[in-house]
Amino acid sequence: MQNTATKVVVLGTGGTIAGTAAQPGDNIGYTAAQLGAAQLVSAIPALQSVPIEVEQVAQLNSKDMEFAVWLRLAQAVDRNMSRADVQSVVITHGTDTLEETAYFLQRVLAPAKPVVLVAAMRPATSLQSDGPQNLLDAIHVAREPGARGVLAVLAGKVHSGLAVRKVHPYRLDAFGSGDAGLVAHVEEGSVRRHREWPEGEPFGLDRMPADADAWPRVEIVTSHAGASAWLVPALCDAGVEGIVVAGTGNGSVHHAMETALLAAQDAGIAILRCTRCLDGGVIDADESVGALPSAGTLTPVQARIELMLRLLAQRSRHTPGARAEGRKLRARSA
Repeated sequence: MQNTATKVVVLGTGGTIAGTAAQPGDNIGYTAAQLGAAQLVSAIPALQSVPIEVEQVAQLNSKDMEFAVWLRLAQAVDRNMSRADVQSVVITHGTDTLEETAYFLQRVLAPAKPVVLVAAMRPATSLQSDGPQNLLDAIHVAREPGARGVLAVLAGKVHSGLAVRKVHPYRLDAFGSGDAGLVAHVEEGSVRRHREWPEGEPFGLDRMPADADAWPRVEIVTSHAGASAWLVPALCDAGVEGIVVAGTGNGSVHHAMETALLAAQDAGIAILRCTRCLDGGVIDADESVGALPSAGTLTPVQARIELMLRLLAQRSRHTPGARAEGRKLRARSA
C-alpha cells in the first residue's frame, strides 16, 4: 500500500551532529550532544515548509550508547510508525555506534516505512559543518516514495541498516557499505537508487525484555598474533551468555584462543566467528575449518547483536506460554 502520509518525525539522540566547540575552527575538541534536535531542524531554512515533528529520545555521545536507550528509541520508532499521519522517522545520531543502532533497529523492527539515521563528522559550530546538509538529505530520503526499512544517510550516500559501517575516524565521507554497496545517492534533493530498500522479517519489539539489563550479555574478542586463552574463561566466569570472535583473514582463530572458545561452547556459551577484515565475510569451504559457527558476512558488532537476538529467541522457546520460534535465526547481511 502506498504511504500517503506526509509528516516526518525527527527523533534526537545527540551525537556530533548536535555537538558544539568553543572555537569554530575546532573539529576535534568539541562536546557532543549539546543541541536539541529541534534546534538542528530549525537551523535549516529548506525544512520550514516540511511537516516535521520533533521528539528528543536521548542526549548523549554515541560512544556511550546503552541498551536502555536502544529500547526507548525502538519504542519511539514503533509508536510513530503506527501513526497514520506519519510518513517516516529520521533519527539524529552519533557516528561512533550508528552502525550498531541501524542494524539493531532493522533486525528488531524491519519497518515498512523509512527510518533514516543521520549523523555528522563535524560539530554544528564547525566552519564546514556537514550536519545540516546530511539532515536535509535524510529528510529527502525519508520522503522518497516507496522507501522503506532502516537507512543511514551521510555525505550524500544512502546505506542499508544491514550493511552500513564506519570506515574512517575523521574524514567527512566516513561510512561504507562493504561488499553490499550503496542503496542510493542523494543529488540536490533527488534520490538515485541503485538497489532495493532493506527488508526482512522483524524479530519483534515485544520479544525484547522491558528491562534492558536482562538482555543477553554478549562480548567480542579479537584473534591476533600471540593471542592467549585467558580472556575467554574470564568472560565466562563473569557471566556472559555469548562470545563473538573477530578472527583473522577468513575467520581463522589463534589455536590457543580457539581451544578456549571450543571449551566455552561445550560449556553452553554461544559462539559466533567472523572476520576482523572490514569487507567480505567468512567463507567455510568445508567442516574442517572448525566447529565454531560462522557469522557469514556479518561484522563483529552486527554478529554481537545477531547472537543476542538468537539467545533471546532461545529464551522464548523455553518460556512457558511464549510464542514458539518458527525458524532458526540466520546470520544476515544486506
